[in-house]
Amino acid sequence: MALWVVMLLLFLIAGPLWTLATGRVPLRGDWSTASHRSTGLAPDPATHREAVVQVYASRAFGWRGAFGVHTWLAAKPKDADHYTRYEVIGWFARAGQPVISISSSRPADAEWYGAAPMLLCERRGADAEAAIAKLEQAVASYPYALGYSVWPGPNSNTFIAHLGREIPELKLTMPSIAIGKDYLSLSDAVTRTPSGTGYQFSLLGLLGASAARDEGIEVNVLGLVVGVDFRRPALKLPGLGRVPADADS
Repeated sequence: MALWVVMLLLFLIAGPLWTLATGRVPLRGDWSTASHRSTGLAPDPATHREAVVQVYASRAFGWRGAFGVHTWLAAKPKDADHYTRYEVIGWFARAGQPVISISSSRPADAEWYGAAPMLLCERRGADAEAAIAKLEQAVASYPYALGYSVWPGPNSNTFIAHLGREIPELKLTMPSIAIGKDYLSLSDAVTRTPSGTGYQFSLLGLLGASAARDEGIEVNVLGLVVGVDFRRPALKLPGLGRVPADADS
């Protein structure tokens, strides 16, 4: 039994170790000087007057990026001249403040401490307007506004997964390496997946499984996900995400 446990743990950390070894996540650098440059993925509000909602993911800063990503949502109502970012910031909790950040100070498509973002989903026009109409209530209903834990959650990915469940118009599929996306309280251990196309159960984000049209089949062990996507054929491995990766990831 002990041998099987060791083999399982080695399998779960093989992907993150490979990510570190291949330099996909830099370990050097100062967070205070890391870049937050716009990457050009968000339509310019000056020329795109329609409503836009986008969800992004970027590798976390430092060694944590070998395991997972940080996710956020950006929204621009019709005719607005800027985007508003909705995300959870962990260090707010250390100061005893609510962890939800609603701000326009950074570009919607900014790098996350030097890591380029990947666009997870985008809705425009009427679909975006329908999502924005539910956004305020969805944010207000997040149950962990005063709590934060990098692992296993609740964290930034728990928040965005919550928005996905509360706003079906997003049709959001979270990355398998978004640690914390599966964090559920014991009183709500069975629920819809963020895409709304299936169901999952989870024991505080430490052990669980899901089956859905968009997410495929996923098994969560200690916050690390192994799975298979049948709709867009790929394996899902800890630290690596989709294998083979999507062309735009």
